[in-house]
Amino acid sequence: MTISRRYIVQGVAALAASGLTRPVRADWKPSVRIPDPGVRVLDPSFAKYRAFYGAIDRLYFGDTRYAEGPIWFGDGRYLLWTDIPNDRILKWEEETGAVSVFRKPSNYANGLTRDRQGRLIAAEHGRRVTRTEYDGTVSVLMDRFEGKRLNSPNDVVVASDDSIWFTDPPFGIAGNFSGVKAPSELPNNVYRLDPKTGKATIAAADVKAPNGLCFAPDEKKMYIVDSFSSPVTVRVYDVVDNLQKLANGKVFFSCEPGEAPDGIKCDVDGNLWCAYGAVNEGVDGVLVLSPEGKRIGLIALPERAANLCFGGPKRNRLFMITARGVYSVYVNTQGVPGS
Repeated sequence: MTISRRYIVQGVAALAASGLTRPVRADWKPSVRIPDPGVRVLDPSFAKYRAFYGAIDRLYFGDTRYAEGPIWFGDGRYLLWTDIPNDRILKWEEETGAVSVFRKPSNYANGLTRDRQGRLIAAEHGRRVTRTEYDGTVSVLMDRFEGKRLNSPNDVVVASDDSIWFTDPPFGIAGNFSGVKAPSELPNNVYRLDPKTGKATIAAADVKAPNGLCFAPDEKKMYIVDSFSSPVTVRVYDVVDNLQKLANGKVFFSCEPGEAPDGIKCDVDGNLWCAYGAVNEGVDGVLVLSPEGKRIGLIALPERAANLCFGGPKRNRLFMITARGVYSVYVNTQGVPGS
């Protein structure tokens, strides 16, 4: 769920003008204190979600250019995540801590998820959505809408009825860093795809630059990040007609100037966990919002987070992806199945 080009340019310009620099902290070390002071309670309601012995760990720090899209494979005890500019998907193994290349090239894969049959679904900046079959072959599920090429599919979720929902902003085709520069042929839509019939429909057309998205636990609402709104916002929609359409879109949360969410996930209580950060000091990491849109918690990281997912046998281990690193922390809640 790459942040918008315009936002990056504005943020870099602001930093340059102020004379501030924010290098990636390669010397970061885990806290020796329990509970970890990096897991911050912004509202008393978040205290119950902070696991007392949950400490922030760095699992990987390396040569990724801009990492994204984590997804947990519990059946194999490994995490996959994407390195968009380097055109690859990486793999971290829980048992050994080993990191390897899972796929290269990846067609500039960004957001990853699994369908209800356990197969890997990828939103690719190479202008398509794909599924990896059990034998390892890759099937293209969608690369066009009404005869026109998609922009650069960004993030993706799968509903309980097997429908695939994904965002399609222009981030990957805006330049040659995380894709191949090309003109847009379609508006920046959110799509719903029925993989059984191959039919695709526009789920939302009123988001200027749709980025991260996720369902509420009961699938009655969907949250979508709009990276081109000013300020950047998270929008919320009613999911209607038996998971067929979105309706009644409105702003759920507005960011402060210089801040932006990217990937988002819900826990079982309906709290929204947002990969967060950008220009402002002190907000890099994961911002947790209540179901009412109130800031309740922050997991502080040394650089802005791009995406996140829940994993582990109990879905209570939060994996957080930054441009160069992979972090994790145990929390006292669970991610929605499939998150």
